[in-house]
Amino acid sequence: MAVQRDRVRFNVGGKIFETTLTTLANAGRNSLLGAMLDEDWNLPSDRPDEYFIDRNPACFSVLLDLLRTGELHVPPKMSEKLLYREASFYGLLDHVRSAKWGPFDGNRLRLSSSVAGQAPGDGTAIRAGPDGGCCVAHGSMVHVYDWMLEEHPPINLDYQRVNDVGYIDSESIVISACERLGRGDGGMGAFSSRTGDLRHKFQVSHDNQLKSYTAGALSFSTDYRIFASCRGRSNEYGIGVWDQMIGKPLDFLYESPGWSLGDADKLQWLHGSSCLMVATLFPRKDNCYISLLDFRDKSMVWSWSDIGAPRTVDEKRVLDAIAMEENGSICVVNQHDDLGFLDLRSNGGSVRWSSRSRLLKGNMPDELCYPKLAAHGGQLFSSMNDSVSVFCGPDWVLTSRLRRSYGGSICDFSIGGDRLFVLHSEENVFDVWETRPSPI
Repeated sequence: MAVQRDRVRFNVGGKIFETTLTTLANAGRNSLLGAMLDEDWNLPSDRPDEYFIDRNPACFSVLLDLLRTGELHVPPKMSEKLLYREASFYGLLDHVRSAKWGPFDGNRLRLSSSVAGQAPGDGTAIRAGPDGGCCVAHGSMVHVYDWMLEEHPPINLDYQRVNDVGYIDSESIVISACERLGRGDGGMGAFSSRTGDLRHKFQVSHDNQLKSYTAGALSFSTDYRIFASCRGRSNEYGIGVWDQMIGKPLDFLYESPGWSLGDADKLQWLHGSSCLMVATLFPRKDNCYISLLDFRDKSMVWSWSDIGAPRTVDEKRVLDAIAMEENGSICVVNQHDDLGFLDLRSNGGSVRWSSRSRLLKGNMPDELCYPKLAAHGGQLFSSMNDSVSVFCGPDWVLTSRLRRSYGGSICDFSIGGDRLFVLHSEENVFDVWETRPSPI
């Protein structure tokens, strides 16, 4: 039982609440409640008998119960968005998120909600944010959603086609776009995820002159660098490197004969080896090319290509690739949804194909989309027509499938903020999948 000096009284919107310092400590030092009672704030030793907070008392009751029990129980008539707004005021959003869903697990995902799209036709990409939000690129527009799935002001690039998009952090988004011939614009920019305002541009210079360029695939490293596939009108073809926080150019790796960098479809930073995977894939190129680049000495340390590979009626063209350092391999997928594996220890080796992915193929929608790959937490994910399949274990056994009954084929999906976002081809509808919290 708490002693008298441990008790704290709040008056929230005219309603009295009593709790303990022990309960409030669960809020953390970065929360409003923790800060109010933190000794570092030099509050007088004789604390007031009652703290007044002019906020919603019903929401405070739910949040206080969350601090007491670790469980979130929202009354049926309470607006969840109102509760999230109040949680944001108190600095308890992380607590609410942790109570709503547990750590990400592909085999325990459940559909949480579907969000109607903003435009007809295929979307370019969907990207998960680090805080549980996401952004959807379509044409020259990027629609941004926070973790409550409320849309922020969209980002309009004025008819510049968006090629890729990614999060620096929950507050900043990087967008790569096509150059408009004769306009001298295009390239990349960092934007506020909340307001859509441009923060800075990522510039490319050649022969001491600023150049217009088209930026393609993006990737981010743990040491705050951003990489982008760049294609210009002169000879500035290759991979650009910038400081992702201020946009300062750091390096540029130009194409050498036989390299395919400026038209890369996918970039992925490998933290363990400090290398960048660069993949140029079908249908952009007739031949697929995947390489690992070491920027410390600007060398290519591993490469694979299907140039010269025998073609049959059942062609196995690579449509996407994902590197998995912990397994020493790169997984690829073809137009038949077959998974293939390349050994990173064998430079230029052959693909070991597996057809297990066909066992649980979804329905065949009217409009087909190319399959996509992702890896997260030791699990492998592959989109197949209108579903996402999950593979686990050293042999990548198919363990589950995620599928909606409507929305059409899947044109992209992304994992982040302990959520899976799936973008469908019909009017850019996207689904949100979450892992249910473990029972207490």
